Amino acid sequence: MIPGGGQPNMQQLLKQAQKMQQDLADAQAELAEAKVEGTSGGGLVKATVSGAGELVGLVIAPDAVDPDDTETLADLVLAAVRDGNAAAQALQQEKLGPLAQGMGGGGGIPGLPF
Repeated sequence: MIPGGGQPNMQQLLKQAQKMQQDLADAQAELAEAKVEGTSGGGLVKATVSGAGELVGLVIAPDAVDPDDTETLADLVLAAVRDGNAAAQALQQEKLGPLAQGMGGGGGIPGLPF
């Protein structure tokens, strides 16, 4: 063992890991609070999704409701939710992507949806 050579590097690595862990926790908390919106049908259906990907709101304009054509309404709802989820994933990549690269992964962090 090199005198004094191993310890400072290990301590520095530990500090870096702790900072990255805190940065990740902060980013996840920001995502949980963030809200993004997806729309379809020219705004007839709006889906609000948290930055973590949870559907938290849905607004359907009266003009989107046709009792004789519920399939179109279902399609509009699905499209708005998918659009909201895509926005949430983009936000996740923006917030968490740099942290994943900093960990040397580049391909994402296991367990996170990207």
